[in-house]
Amino acid sequence: MDIAFTNRLSYKQARLTVLVGFILGTVLSLLQITLDYASEDASIDREIHSLLEISHNTASRIAYNIDAELAQELTLGLLQSPAVVSARLTDNNNMVLSSVERPFAQSPYRVISDFLFGESRQFEDPLHLDHMPNESIGTLRLNVDTFAFGSHFLQRAEITLITGFVRSLALAGIMMLLFYITLTKPLVRVIRSLSNRDPSSPTANKVHCPAHHENDEIGVLVKVANRQFESVATEFARRRDAEDRLTAHLNELEDIVSARTTELKASNARLSQSNEELQIARSTALDMANARSAFLANMSHEIRTPLNGLLGMLALSLDGPLNAEQRQQLSIAHDSGKVLVELLNDILDMSKFDAGQLEMEHIPFDLGMLVEDTANLLSQNAAPSVELTCLIAPDFPTQIIGDPTRVRQIVSNLLSNALKFTRFGRVDVRLSHYLDADTQENKVRIEVCDTGIGIAQEAQARIFQPFTQAEAAITRQFGGTGLGLALTHNLCEAMSGHLSIHSQSGLGSRFCADLPLPIHLTAVALPTLRGRVAVVSTSGSGLMELLGSLLPAWGIDVQRWDVDDRAASTAEPELLITDCPECLFGLRPATHIPILLVTAYGNFMPSEQVSALAPLQQQARPLARNALYQTLRRILHQEQAVADDLLLANELSGSHSARILLVEDNPVNQLVAKGMLSKLGCEVVVSSHGGEALEQLERHTFDLVLMDCNMPVMDGYEASRRIRQSGRWPELPIIALTANAMPEERERCRAAGMSDYLAKPFRRTELVSLLDQWIVRPPPDTLT
Repeated sequence: MDIAFTNRLSYKQARLTVLVGFILGTVLSLLQITLDYASEDASIDREIHSLLEISHNTASRIAYNIDAELAQELTLGLLQSPAVVSARLTDNNNMVLSSVERPFAQSPYRVISDFLFGESRQFEDPLHLDHMPNESIGTLRLNVDTFAFGSHFLQRAEITLITGFVRSLALAGIMMLLFYITLTKPLVRVIRSLSNRDPSSPTANKVHCPAHHENDEIGVLVKVANRQFESVATEFARRRDAEDRLTAHLNELEDIVSARTTELKASNARLSQSNEELQIARSTALDMANARSAFLANMSHEIRTPLNGLLGMLALSLDGPLNAEQRQQLSIAHDSGKVLVELLNDILDMSKFDAGQLEMEHIPFDLGMLVEDTANLLSQNAAPSVELTCLIAPDFPTQIIGDPTRVRQIVSNLLSNALKFTRFGRVDVRLSHYLDADTQENKVRIEVCDTGIGIAQEAQARIFQPFTQAEAAITRQFGGTGLGLALTHNLCEAMSGHLSIHSQSGLGSRFCADLPLPIHLTAVALPTLRGRVAVVSTSGSGLMELLGSLLPAWGIDVQRWDVDDRAASTAEPELLITDCPECLFGLRPATHIPILLVTAYGNFMPSEQVSALAPLQQQARPLARNALYQTLRRILHQEQAVADDLLLANELSGSHSARILLVEDNPVNQLVAKGMLSKLGCEVVVSSHGGEALEQLERHTFDLVLMDCNMPVMDGYEASRRIRQSGRWPELPIIALTANAMPEERERCRAAGMSDYLAKPFRRTELVSLLDQWIVRPPPDTLT
């Protein structure tokens, strides 16, 4: 197979090499010519000045003696120089002693020389005697033709360019020959070998590798081609064997047709064997599914049990006397444990999706508070230079109907993702609602916007797949499992919603979840606050946007201050809000109004600085609406706020006085549950297994039983069944405490006679909710 000369790799590579060499050689030649030009230009003046210096003394004596004959000989002698075209010698009275000249040299290249060096140059040498250096006795003037020098320069420049061009041609020939020998020739040999090979041949004829190319790209190409030929030959052999087997099978069928009775018996035998194999395969699949469910249940139990003890003990420690640093460290550990629980829930929920067992609740809940709580929990993950803000529409409903657990997962996953990939700028959670024009349904829009690294267009389609991130480098740099967005996408679809993304690489991302959630309670207006508040923050900050939206709706006049132009304000505000700690030391000497400092998570000012800037209060980002409202109410209306707080404290004290039987075998979990219940005002009796629980019920009366499911001697299921079968405690609430979070666990607890279900690790709010539900108004013995 012949390849055109201009299409060969050697020609293309040589052409490129020569082109680069020609350009580089031309540049270097021009540089050499430029240096030669500068040298030649300087040599004109240097040589003429040398000529004048040689003639100076002679010309001075001739001018002093006013000797015209010698002057004529001198000027004629100077005219012998190729560059001098005229010479004139005058005395001190400007009388011409001698003047000679000759015509300029003519040449086609004179135009170039005149352009570079000028047509001519004039030189003048004042004459004087050595013993009278200050007295002029005449002047020697020379007119020089620069072409005498320029012609030599042009000849050298021409030779330089011609030799550069010749070198380029020689380089082209050498490079083309080398490329042909080292690349094109062996490739042509390989191509010819491939072309001459019969593609229909079943034998694996190997292509021979050219000598000295075994380890380069040509050798690799030959090796790959030989492997492909071997694969093709193997495939041919397999097909031949299959054809042979098919032929043999046809012959067998002919024999079977001739013997119908034998064929029917063989067919029945094969059918029975197939049924047995299918039954075995079905049993194996069921056993694998049961093993998978058991593994997830055991994994959940084994992980949640120590997590319950960890989070419970941290929560109890946080209620004790701690300094600021200890409280911050324990809070970070407690919040990190919560994140671990969320990750465990994500894994279990993905398994529920795969098994089609995920159930959705439809109960009223406050989505705005849920978003603020989730953002507050995850604020520890925000970089110090990232501003986290919750922007909830003022008209957003107080309560909506849906599954708060699943919605919290959506918000948590989107927000965690944004905080993970954002190191500077803002992360905003925006909450709004609208009426769908097509379905006439109320839809909630949850937007999470960030200024992080962004996602390339080609990677946006695969980030919703489980265990997948935009790039492999993302996992190395930022970590993560790639599970959160996949679960979020599945949750939105399970709620008949939609998750969309708008992002550009390097310009941040915006995730938007639209969920059809009906309104349960419309927005309730808070009592109006009166006052004036000044804000010191950048104009594009999240704090400015949040306060500009909330405070006017609460009846508060908002004005933005700059540190340098505070005097422009016409009225002194009653409160100053800022997110700029370094600005406080410049503001405090100029004003004595209370200051609210909004800082990043765990970045509070030390107590000595707070005292120096008093009155000063600090709140961490993101600002929650209720916390901000209560702070403003206390500062702007202090007396009424104090009275309301005292009334609220009186209403909350002693609200959970009950006698509780705690059935738990784990000593750490016993301490955790007992500590929480005791702080809620409950009397707690502890049993280590179901048998002890039955004995305690025989001797004492209890308002509620918290029953662990997996215990030695007698587990919680058996103990619950015996309590219900006895008929003595039909209305006694039995709450299951278990680390198994699989959906079938709820059904198993209900079948055993338990009233409700609390998964470990549980929070104090969940425990309080159960006490309120089952002790104050005990419902029937059914799971809700």
